[in-house]
Amino acid sequence: MKIIVGLGNPGSGYGNSRHNVGFKCIDRLAQLSDIRMTQRRAKSLMATGTISGKEVILAKPKTYMNLSGQAVQSLFAKFRPSFSDLIVIYDDLDLALGVIRIRERGGAGGHNGMKSIINLMGSQDFTRIRVGIAPVTTDESGNTVIVAQNTKTPDYVLSNFTSKENDVVKEMCNRVAKAVTCILDDGTAAAMNSFNNNNSK
Repeated sequence: MKIIVGLGNPGSGYGNSRHNVGFKCIDRLAQLSDIRMTQRRAKSLMATGTISGKEVILAKPKTYMNLSGQAVQSLFAKFRPSFSDLIVIYDDLDLALGVIRIRERGGAGGHNGMKSIINLMGSQDFTRIRVGIAPVTTDESGNTVIVAQNTKTPDYVLSNFTSKENDVVKEMCNRVAKAVTCILDDGTAAAMNSFNNNNSK
């Protein structure tokens, strides 16, 4: 059974914030698979169900971002998976809005939620899907580039997506859902090959 955790902050005030894009991806996964996120267990809002014929647990920690590791620790205590069964979805300021990246393992990259998980679980050996939230613009050659501004602040990550950005976010969440299905069906390496180099899928 795979445990798929999306990171974010609970509460309606954070619902459309950039920091909550992990929650948005979990909500989209649940919607596409007709899974109802109604259980409050293991310090999370969670549900069990099937995606592509595989049993999964979808979870959104209720601990707030900086304490995400507590929820993951509780999920592991309850369901006793291996680290290879964990997939974490979270926002990344080093990636342009609309871009996703999948990795089999690695450090926190400055993300407090990931720091909490790695520190409490004592391992970096789990799959993660990084979801870009950095603002973008188009240069003179028509290339998409990240806007040069100080975005690495609490005010920015807790700000809401604009109405124009919401369309990109919806498409990005759909792509994350496809990536999760690929991981379940074919493994993380196959998903990396399919999605890391082609963010238009």
